[in-house]
Amino acid sequence: MISRKLDNKIREHYETSKNALLLTGARQTGKTYAIRKYSKSSQLNLIEINFFEDKNAAQLLDGVQNAKELLLRISAYTKKNISGGKTLIFFDEVQECPDIITWVKFLVEEGSCKIALSGSMLGVEMKDIRSIPVGYMSVINVYPLDFEDFARAVGLSDAIIKHLQECFLKKTKVDDVVHESLLKLIRLYLIIGGMPAAVQAYIDTNDLNVVEAKQHEILTMYRWDISRYDKVNKLSIGEIFDLIPSELNAKNKRFILKNLNENARYKKYAEAFLWLKDAGVAIPTYNVCEPVIPLVINEQRNLFKLFLNDVGLLASLYASGIQFKILNNEVNINYGAIYENLVAQELTAHGYGNTGHNLYYFNDKKLGELDFVIEQDGEIIPIEVKSGKDYERHNALKNVVAEKNYHISQAYIFSNANLSVKGNFTYMPVYMLMFMKKTKPTNMIYKIDFL
Repeated sequence: MISRKLDNKIREHYETSKNALLLTGARQTGKTYAIRKYSKSSQLNLIEINFFEDKNAAQLLDGVQNAKELLLRISAYTKKNISGGKTLIFFDEVQECPDIITWVKFLVEEGSCKIALSGSMLGVEMKDIRSIPVGYMSVINVYPLDFEDFARAVGLSDAIIKHLQECFLKKTKVDDVVHESLLKLIRLYLIIGGMPAAVQAYIDTNDLNVVEAKQHEILTMYRWDISRYDKVNKLSIGEIFDLIPSELNAKNKRFILKNLNENARYKKYAEAFLWLKDAGVAIPTYNVCEPVIPLVINEQRNLFKLFLNDVGLLASLYASGIQFKILNNEVNINYGAIYENLVAQELTAHGYGNTGHNLYYFNDKKLGELDFVIEQDGEIIPIEVKSGKDYERHNALKNVVAEKNYHISQAYIFSNANLSVKGNFTYMPVYMLMFMKKTKPTNMIYKIDFL
C-alpha cells in the first residue's frame, strides 16, 4: 500500500475542518484510492457514489428539496445507513454530475456526515457549475507521486531523507555513497514516474514491461478524454498532446506552432493549450520578457514550453528500450527533455495550500536562455537544468545574474553533480528537487497607524 503526503493532507483537513473536501487533478493520479484509504484508516462508514460508473445516480438530485431529503435518497439508493459523525459520503467522478457540487453547502450545513468529492477534468468542467460553495468546500490538487513519495514507496529510509534535507538547508555535500544511490533512484523515477498504478506495478513485479503497459493504458485514457470531453477542439488538442515529446526533444524545447500547421497562430490554438492545462495533463511554462517581480505581468503567452504531467509517461513515449539505457546512464541519450520535465513536475507539485510554483522561462538574444525562472520569498530565482558533465557551463545564467537591473542574488543549477556553492551559484544534485517547495510568506501582519 503506497503512502504519500496526500494522505496527511486529507487527514489534517478532516481533523481541522467540517468543510467538504474536493480532490481534483488529472486522471489516474490516485484521488479515489486516497479517499478510500482515509475512510478505512479512520474506520468510517463509506458510502461511495461514482457518477461515471452509475449513470442513474445523477437522478438522486431530481426535484430534491433539501439536504435531509438528499441524504435519505442516498441511504435508500445505496442500501447503507448514514450513522451520525461516522459516515463519509464520497461522490466520485463529479464531472459527470457537476450539479452535486451546488449541494455541498447544504450537506455541510446539515452536518451529520463528512463529505468528499473527486473528479478528473474539473478544470475543464467547473465552468458549467452554477454555484461554487465558497466557504464550504476545500480543494486539493492531486498530482502524480513526486520524487520524495516515490523514493519512500520503493524503500528509501527516513534517515536518508533527513540527511539529504540537512545538506539542502546547510548547502553541504552529500555523502558520496548516498549521492550515487540517489542518482540511481532518480534515474528509476525518470522511467517509472509518479502515476500510482505504474509505481505499484514496479513494486509488485520489478518488471519495466509491466510498468510501460500501465503507462500506455493511462495515455490511452488521456486520448479518450480528449475525444470525449471537447468535441469541437479535439483534433487540435490531440495533435498538440502527441507533439509534446518531439517538441521537448527539439533544441530549444519551445513549442513551435508551425509544427502543427504552417499557418498556425496561437490565438487559434489557445483553447486547446488551455484545455490540456486545465485537465491536468500538461504543464505550460511561459516565457517572460524580463526576469523581474512580478513575473506574471511579464509573461508572453504566445511563447511557451509544454511538459507532460508525469515524467514516466514522457519517457514511455520515446523509443522502446530507452528505459534500460536511462538506468545504465548511457551517454548517447539526450536526457535534456526528460530532466526538464522532471523539474517542471516537481516545482508544480511543491507548494503550500493548494498552489505550487508558477513556471516561467527567459530567453533573450543578447543574454541567452534560462530553463526556468520562479519567484521564491520575494526574489527571482533562475534555474538551469544540466543532464551532462558540463554542468558548470551556463553562460546565460552568468549573464542574467550579472545584469544589475534584475537584482538576482542567487541561482540554482540542477545536475548529476554533488552539492557545492560557488559565489551566487548553488549546484544541486537533481534529486534535491524534492526540497524545492514554494514557501508561504511570513510576517504578513500590517497595522496601519493613524496620526
